[in-house]
Amino acid sequence: MTTALETTPKAKERLVPGTPLLEVRDLHVEFKTRDGIAKAVNGVNYSVAAGETLAVLGESGSGKSVTAQTIMGILDMPPGRVTAGEILYRGQDMLKMSGEERRKIRGRKIAMIFQDALSSLNPVLSVGYQLGEMFRVHEGASKKEAKAKAIELMDRVRIPAAAQRVGDYPHQFSGGMRQRIMIAMALALQPDLIIADEPTTALDVTVQAQVMDLLAELQAEYHMGLILITHDLGVVADVADKIAVMYAGRIVETAPVHDLYASPAHPYTKGLLRSIPRLDQKGEELYAIKGLPPNLYKVPAGCAFNPRCDVATDLCRTEIPALHQVTDRDGAELAGRKSACHLWKETLHG
Repeated sequence: MTTALETTPKAKERLVPGTPLLEVRDLHVEFKTRDGIAKAVNGVNYSVAAGETLAVLGESGSGKSVTAQTIMGILDMPPGRVTAGEILYRGQDMLKMSGEERRKIRGRKIAMIFQDALSSLNPVLSVGYQLGEMFRVHEGASKKEAKAKAIELMDRVRIPAAAQRVGDYPHQFSGGMRQRIMIAMALALQPDLIIADEPTTALDVTVQAQVMDLLAELQAEYHMGLILITHDLGVVADVADKIAVMYAGRIVETAPVHDLYASPAHPYTKGLLRSIPRLDQKGEELYAIKGLPPNLYKVPAGCAFNPRCDVATDLCRTEIPALHQVTDRDGAELAGRKSACHLWKETLHG
C-alpha cells in the first residue's frame, strides 16, 4: 500500500546503491580540560556509501561517539575542538561550512539515532509533537499536516494504534517503543545517511533483534547509508557490510564483516571476538581482555593497546603502527582489509 510519505511532492527519489555519501579523512578531535588535553580522536578515516552499513566497534572511550557527534556538528565546542581533518558529505567538507549550511544538512541529509531514547526525547512534549516538529521546521507544514505525518511515521515503525498514541508522552512508551520513535524521527525527512549510536543499549535481546531488523528493512527500502556505532559484536553480525574497530581514538582494523569474524588481523579485535559468549562453552569462564582502556590524557607510547596485549613486543611499546594493507599468505591484497598492528601477519595467519 502506498503511503502519503511516498506520494507527497516533497518526497525524494531513492538513492542509487553504491553512491558515495560520507568520507571522514584524518579526523583529529581533542578536549581541553583542567586535567589537560584529552585526544579523543586521532586520525580517523572511514567512508560509507548509499545502501551500505558500516559498523564502528570499540569499548567505551574509544572515540566512536565523538566522531559521530563531530560529523553531525553537535560536538560541545569548547571544550571539544577539531584540530585536523575533513568530513566530506558528497564531496563537500562540512567542517568548512557555516552553521546555517550545516543545519540544512543535519536532519534532512544526515540524521542520528541516540542511544538513550528517554533522555533524548523531551518529557513534557508529546511524541507526536516532537515528530511533527521536523516537518513544521524543515518543510513549513501546518500543525494538522505535521500530526498526520507523525502518525504515518509511527505506523511505519510499527507502533500499535499510532493514531490513538500520537498524543502520548515518552514515559508512556516502553524502551523498545521509544527507540522506534527515535528511528521514526531520524527517518522523518528521508535522509541519505543515518548514524545509529548504540541504538539497542538497555533493550532486551528480543527487542534488540526487532530494532535491528527494522533498521535493516528501512535501509533496504530507502537505500540509505547507515553507520552503526556499538560495542556489541553480536548485534552487527547480520546487518553490517564492513566494520571499523576503534581503540583509543584510532581505527585499528577495517574489514568486510564476515572476513573480520572469520580471521581478525589485530589482537584487540581477536580479544573482542573471544569475549562473545558461546553456546559450546557452557560452564567455562568467559574470556575478558585484561586491563582497562587507556587514559586519553596519557596514552601509552607506541601502540595504545600494548599494555593489554598478550603478544606485544618492544617495537609495539615504542612505535605507533601504521594502518597496514592486509594481504593473504601469497602477498595478494585483501580488499577492504587493514590492520594497525606490527604483528598483523602473525595474528592473521598464525
